[in-house]
Amino acid sequence: MKRYSLFAFALAIIFTLALTVPVAVAKDMTSEDLVSEAKKNICEVSVSDAKGLLDKGGYIFLDCRTSKKFKMGHIPGAMNIPRGLLEFKISKKIPDKNANIVMYCKTGDRGCLATCTLCRMGYKNVKNMDGGWKAWEKAGYPIE
Repeated sequence: MKRYSLFAFALAIIFTLALTVPVAVAKDMTSEDLVSEAKKNICEVSVSDAKGLLDKGGYIFLDCRTSKKFKMGHIPGAMNIPRGLLEFKISKKIPDKNANIVMYCKTGDRGCLATCTLCRMGYKNVKNMDGGWKAWEKAGYPIE
């Protein structure tokens, strides 16, 4: 009988604590909210500045679009890691966390999120190309 009472008492304490301990509830966020938040924490470069970095050399251009889109055209010499695989493949493709990286996607938003992810993973010199692939094409810069 005593074991049952002790068990019931312990259970009552656990339920009481569960009801009184505050629980963090995530705020509902849209994709626009996520991009806006990420932009506060990353470095972005204009398309013309990105072109200057490409011409200067010493920068890895990382395309986070799908492989299919990459094959249809990309910045000369760019590397492709689709955003959905970025966290899993980046350390094998770019092990140097001090590497100079310019990230881009189609319009800049996924690139922004990918840049934020790389920064959170410890990459120190990552920039997102504002406007992405569309802006690069519109500027008439070279493509492969």
